[in-house]
Amino acid sequence: MNSKTPARRALSTCAVGFTTVGLLALGVGTASAHVSVAPASTTENGYSQLTFSVPNESETAGTNKLEVQLPADTPFTSVRVKPIEGWTAEVVSGELPEPVTTPDGATVTVAPLSVVWTAEAGNEISQQEYQTFAISVGRLPESGTVVTLPAVQSYTDGSVRAWDEPAVEGGEEPESPAPAFTTTAAEGEGAHGAAPADTAGTEEEEAAASSTGTVDSEPAASTASDGSNAAGWAGLVAGLLGLAAGVTALVRTRRA
Repeated sequence: MNSKTPARRALSTCAVGFTTVGLLALGVGTASAHVSVAPASTTENGYSQLTFSVPNESETAGTNKLEVQLPADTPFTSVRVKPIEGWTAEVVSGELPEPVTTPDGATVTVAPLSVVWTAEAGNEISQQEYQTFAISVGRLPESGTVVTLPAVQSYTDGSVRAWDEPAVEGGEEPESPAPAFTTTAAEGEGAHGAAPADTAGTEEEEAAASSTGTVDSEPAASTASDGSNAAGWAGLVAGLLGLAAGVTALVRTRRA
């Protein structure tokens, strides 16, 4: 009876190790599985392609609708949607809560307020899948502005997931973080996306250059999200080390 006790303890250790690894791996997946945005450019006063990554988190339903709210305090004067096969898109414009003066000196009272994508039958985002949705927007607000783009994800079973919680710098990532990025200063006179109004390129030229990475080719990432993912991977490594220790104990017990 006593001779089996060490073996049982070793097996228990292995079971705990496997469970820890599984939970940590699940934690890593959960931390990164949310609607996010990657801007091709973040330069103030320029145009940019914003790409939203939308994973399906439901185990029983598919994602059939996505609605992204656009900023009303620093509105985009131009929004264009990249077509997606099997999905329809609508840019919804409306009156702003308060008039806004653009960098060009114009007063804006009506602007795009949201973009809504709806899946046609049979084109929903299924389990273990994701889809990307892209829009061309401009002009971006002044450097240092946090552009928050709350999103609502709808499923075929009628359930809805809102991604609308703002991240706090230096704090933990919210459970349902809103897609966001921060604008940056121009790199110099004539820098792409920051030219004066009388010398700026057309929106198509700006967006095309941005999408090829002429400026800020590395998409802006969420600091909170990176920190959460790093912590998750660190935990996963710790779990694997614990598992290795359990296996070693089991081997020694069998030899004994």
